[in-house]
Amino acid sequence: MVSVSDAQAIILNLVQPLDRQRDTELVDLLVADSRILAVPVTSPLDFPHWDNSAMDGYAVRYEDVQRSSSENPAVLKIVEHIPAGYQPQSTIQPGQAARIFTGAAIPAGADTVVMQEKTRREENRVFILDAPKPQEFVRHKASFYQAGTQLLPAGIKLNASEIAVLAAAQCPQLSVYRRPRVAIFSTGDELMTVDQPLQPGQIVDSNQYALAALVRQSGAEPLLLGIVKDDPVALEKVIAHAVAIADIVLSSGGVSVGDYDYIDKILESLKAKIHIRAVEMRPGKPLTVATFPSASTDAINRVSTHSPLYFGLPGNPAAVLVTFWRFVLPAIKKLSGITEGWEPVFLKVRSHDELRTNGKRETYLWGKLHLIDGVYEFHQADGSQSSGNLINLAQTNALAILPVGKTLIYPQEEVQVLQLSNG
Repeated sequence: MVSVSDAQAIILNLVQPLDRQRDTELVDLLVADSRILAVPVTSPLDFPHWDNSAMDGYAVRYEDVQRSSSENPAVLKIVEHIPAGYQPQSTIQPGQAARIFTGAAIPAGADTVVMQEKTRREENRVFILDAPKPQEFVRHKASFYQAGTQLLPAGIKLNASEIAVLAAAQCPQLSVYRRPRVAIFSTGDELMTVDQPLQPGQIVDSNQYALAALVRQSGAEPLLLGIVKDDPVALEKVIAHAVAIADIVLSSGGVSVGDYDYIDKILESLKAKIHIRAVEMRPGKPLTVATFPSASTDAINRVSTHSPLYFGLPGNPAAVLVTFWRFVLPAIKKLSGITEGWEPVFLKVRSHDELRTNGKRETYLWGKLHLIDGVYEFHQADGSQSSGNLINLAQTNALAILPVGKTLIYPQEEVQVLQLSNG
């Protein structure tokens, strides 16, 4: 049994990010949200494209207005009106000004903008009531970005702000990493689908739905392989198929030490190398992590030659979610090609409740973070913290972590939490 920190190190060392040459695709900007940029982007455009006004007011020559005041205003003749999108036609001469609006191009000869609140207009004349600073309210060409330099680096997630930048830079298509493919199946004779009536001893396979949602939220593509009965032949067939089509395989159940827990033996029969068989954590002790020899590229499914990574997750619902959040999610993020931000996010917060455990294993308690008077506070979910209790996992956004040897955290005491997010 390995420690949680050792398990994380082993798993992340096994993950090889997608290949920039082989594992990319071209997508339209409108559907690029949340994708991982595979190639750095440059633009032939300067930002701003030209000198422009940051304010509604008057474009002037600084030397004409540098001594202006309300008692002794400079008086300038207005020779042009320049709205946004209009190409100025005049060159501002001594004693002249142009009425200008936010975003409009600065006319030749002008070097400063006086905001309209500091002026008074009379017909075609403007009175400058306060001396501006040199070049005030002028956004200079290329002051934000210089054409030909790197605009966005590879390996970043494209969110709304990046999409806006790319649209402004007139990048209609982008090279992004393909979505990692994650095969998911559940094991157990007792499992039924959501539309089947339950008989005594049977339960609904909630794990497959939870894992599919988590995989989608992480930016990967779930491949649902259904429920597999506790039959070694059927399990071996499904595992072999999953390994052939996916970058990561997630199974739930069948990795403990019971008579019907076949997963580890089947992995060994398929020449897998098992790196982890159990982790010193609660819930989530029965966790298998294995790798397979590299798969050949499938001409239909376009599977890469990565060595697929196998996670044999526990069967209990809470344990499935905890182990996914703790180990699988960082692995998917690193695989996706993102260069930073794939590590788990830990915070030190205040505990609202008394938190207890036996201290024998690193313990994860689920609940919610609340912002109280500017300080984050962890509230443990009501009810049993049993690995089989799925109900009180709803609305979980954090896991409190009690290290080995720690049996009690008092209310208002500091506790480390794993902050959860939708990928």
